[in-house]
Amino acid sequence: MTAPHADAPPGGVAQRTTKDLAKAAVSGWLGTALEFMDFQLYSLAAALVFKDIFFPSDAPGMAIILAMATYATGYLSRPLGAWYFGRLGDRVGRTKVLFYTIALMGIATTAIGLLPTYHQVGILAPILLVVLRLAQGFGAGAEIAGSSVMLTEYAPRRNRGLVGSLVALGTNSGTLGASAIWGVLVATLSTQAVIEWGWRIPFIASSLIMLFAVWLRRNLKESPVFEGRADVVDGEALSREQLDEAAKHDNVLAEAMHERKGRAFFEGFFLRFGQAGNSGMVQTYLISYITAVLLLAPSVGTGVVITSSLVGFVTVPFIGWLSDKVGRKLMYIVMSSIALLLAGPMIYMIATKNVNSVFAGYIIIHQTSVLALASLENNTMSELFGARARLTQLALAKELAAIVATGIGPVVAAALVVGTGGSWWPIAIMIGFFSICSLGAAIVMPETAGRDLTVLNDARPGEAIIGPFARKERARLGLPAPEEVRVN
Repeated sequence: MTAPHADAPPGGVAQRTTKDLAKAAVSGWLGTALEFMDFQLYSLAAALVFKDIFFPSDAPGMAIILAMATYATGYLSRPLGAWYFGRLGDRVGRTKVLFYTIALMGIATTAIGLLPTYHQVGILAPILLVVLRLAQGFGAGAEIAGSSVMLTEYAPRRNRGLVGSLVALGTNSGTLGASAIWGVLVATLSTQAVIEWGWRIPFIASSLIMLFAVWLRRNLKESPVFEGRADVVDGEALSREQLDEAAKHDNVLAEAMHERKGRAFFEGFFLRFGQAGNSGMVQTYLISYITAVLLLAPSVGTGVVITSSLVGFVTVPFIGWLSDKVGRKLMYIVMSSIALLLAGPMIYMIATKNVNSVFAGYIIIHQTSVLALASLENNTMSELFGARARLTQLALAKELAAIVATGIGPVVAAALVVGTGGSWWPIAIMIGFFSICSLGAAIVMPETAGRDLTVLNDARPGEAIIGPFARKERARLGLPAPEEVRVN
């Protein structure tokens, strides 16, 4: 029998074994991997074949814009899914939501692989594709948020960054898996075979991951933080009427009910806006740019994604581990600044068409502007929000930012590049813009590393116990230094 997890958050929350933590970690990793596999499958398909089988056009640039626009529709339903499943998760628990989201997401992805093409059924083909993208987005709206919250609430306080980086590794694993499958397809099949039937294989094969994740989540124990919340009785959050009555005798509940929401939400929004925007630019549009504008072989586009994803298995947990040592705020400031400074030089390297420069430029900009921020994002946002509405706020902040940044970004980039005759500088400017958004949010937010996740209110200065900014905040407020705070 594994010993109970000794570093559980304070406040009388239920203890979980190391085995429980491992199951939660694998569950979160699988769900996030499937989500990003779904979207990477589509983004690569849009760049390589969908422009031909769903959006045939005499103008290749216009076909790519239409394919990217359909990619964006998947983000239209994500805020609705975030609101619906987020509220459900804050009311009845995290595990039920995680079961529903992965099932819906997986079924929609598999169904894309069974669709007829434009040449078979005409306009009905892209319409059905849009419908499935909307269903995919609705399920994905709270998947990564739910996985982030679950794993952060399970993790030891001083190791949340490292443990939580598994969610970001899930994004990396999904991207790698989708890219590897596409890499095998383009390497072993003729272009005609890929267009006629080969493109269906990755979408149908994703059902295997979905089935395993659904099986695993059926027996996953609830988050110990959710079970220990002050407004949860018998595994379900109190109704508004019950809260009003309980708040008369409980100052913690009363304060949480009257907390003015806003600042933490917008801080989380812009953290996500920057990372999501860079993700859309680098992981989606840049592959189309390499293939359709620079006219390099499709194997180059898939190859850079696979190579960079493999590098990410080292950099993602390293960044998470560093954030446990020096704090989330400092790491956000450092990595966003690096991404801002390198955007121009790295995109220029890619635009030279030299294959070695393409690989080097893509790997560096992908690691700094996308994967490093993803490693920090899930834990930071989970710690930023209070326990009472953590999943709802996190999911909405993520998805509302994503619908603007990731959904619109590739479309705008495609239009600007076409309008400037294939120039590289619009891509660099947009990556720089998104990096500035993350940097600004990091500067104004409080340090969050190590704060007590059972607190119902959003993060405030001085609550964090890890990192140089936590020390400064606590010293300014006259609170004991982080080293003096006992961590149970």
